[in-house]
Amino acid sequence: MRLLLDTHVWLWSLIDPAQMSPRIAKELANPDNEIWLSPISTWEALMLARKGLIDLGGDPQSWLREAWVKTGPKEAVLTNEVMLQSCSLQLSHTDLADRFLAATAAVYDLTLVTADARLV
Repeated sequence: MRLLLDTHVWLWSLIDPAQMSPRIAKELANPDNEIWLSPISTWEALMLARKGLIDLGGDPQSWLREAWVKTGPKEAVLTNEVMLQSCSLQLSHTDLADRFLAATAAVYDLTLVTADARLV
């Protein structure tokens, strides 16, 4: 499977794996699965750190660079098609990061891995 990790799933996998469901942990550990991340997740993690909602150490940018290397994901680049798709989605809420992630999954034909019931 080709899996696009929602920001919280990616962060849980690095900071607090116990937060993940056993099914998600199993899929992330499966070497047959491709793990994808969007730059939106990097941005969202930086915003969470800036607001003091997560602790990424003294230098969040360095922490995130190391996290990308550690997890070795494929990068789901933000394209014009992702932006266009993001405006066509019928979502029950207006979180822009979630909208971009859902659009990215659609454009790249990825399964969005999330615990957010509003995106499932």
